[in-house]
Amino acid sequence: MIYPGEFELFPNVSKSIHQLKESGALICSFTNQPGISMGEVTFDSFDKELRDFGFDKIYLCPHQHHEGCECRKPASGMLKKAANDNNLDLKKCVVIGDRWTDLIAADEVGCMKILVQTGSGKETYYKYINNQFFGRWGEIRPDFISKNFNEAVNLLMSPT
Repeated sequence: MIYPGEFELFPNVSKSIHQLKESGALICSFTNQPGISMGEVTFDSFDKELRDFGFDKIYLCPHQHHEGCECRKPASGMLKKAANDNNLDLKKCVVIGDRWTDLIAADEVGCMKILVQTGSGKETYYKYINNQFFGRWGEIRPDFISKNFNEAVNLLMSPT
């Protein structure tokens, strides 16, 4: 697990977040953080760091895997809450993620799904291209695969 103060954005991600915000996009973070329920870290420390990175809204699942909540990805509870809180049509939203759980949650609510190959995305991409996801997990297909967050943002910002 990586806790606040230990995480660094990849190169130029801050610029890409700013570019999205200038276009009028609402930038939300959706993250599973079981360290909160284990008392190892606080919600406020994550909230502050992610806002300092440029995110407008922070949605955290503090639960551990075995707790069976509705918010922990791959469940789509955090996305549904964001939609409700911000009057969003999730079918017009994009999830950029490096884990298959991000894509499953996005797929469940109809968001566009972009897999990035940075962070955990290297392993996720390898498993995807080698057909190592099974059942429901094996049915999901990213709408796009990007080398990194910046490439994903460039794709979204390019004229259609």
